[in-house]
Amino acid sequence: MDDKKIIEALFLDGKKKFQGGNYYDAHESWEDLWSDYYVPDHKFIQGLIQLSVSFFHIQNSNLKGAKSLMKKCLEKFEMFEGTQRGINIKSLKSRLFLIQDEYQKLINTDEFNWALVPDLDA
Repeated sequence: MDDKKIIEALFLDGKKKFQGGNYYDAHESWEDLWSDYYVPDHKFIQGLIQLSVSFFHIQNSNLKGAKSLMKKCLEKFEMFEGTQRGINIKSLKSRLFLIQDEYQKLINTDEFNWALVPDLDA
């Protein structure tokens, strides 16, 4: 398989895992893409990695880690607009700002509203 196909397969695999709530596995696929291949939007891929790890931290009761990675991924996504790899950036950032606010209100990670997680296919 040529690099272009591998790059696309890794991206789509990460997206599918993210959509299924498998945030650690999504991070792994995107990490392989980010570290093993040069892609022009490597900052976007890095943002997706940080986003998925933020949710992984929530699953593991690490609110401090979740907050830190949410902030970092939002900084990466600020560099992009329009649509990136089929993802509406404005919609994504809007949802992530809501989640960032939710994180600030949380006392217990068990109370996180998982319905806020963005749909990367929307």
